[in-house]
Amino acid sequence: QVKLVESGGGLVQAGGSLTLSCAASGRTFSGYAMAWFRQAPGKDRDLIVRLSWSSSNTYYADSVKDRFTISRDNAKNTMYLQMNSLKPEDTAVYYCAAGEPSSYPQVYDYWGQGTQVTVSS
Repeated sequence: QVKLVESGGGLVQAGGSLTLSCAASGRTFSGYAMAWFRQAPGKDRDLIVRLSWSSSNTYYADSVKDRFTISRDNAKNTMYLQMNSLKPEDTAVYYCAAGEPSSYPQVYDYWGQGTQVTVSS
């Protein structure tokens, strides 16, 4: 069993930056793809970035490409999401997930509890 805990969310002005962290415990997330999803009120939970176990393959949604960067430190069992040039439309609850690489949230085996990111205009 893998437990994921996100941190780093908060309130930031448009144009600002935040770094989210996702720490895994319970067992290593060795072999798992890792991803960040986000869900705004009344909307679906959407994949925004995904990273393979080896970090050799990444996916970025168009909405965050060139602004967000995903990375992972497998030795620390931690994944990061560096978010720059934040926009009000980035406001959402951000979730980290571990599992098979997919765009569909139902494919992922493990989820964090979510962290709120609010971007003010």
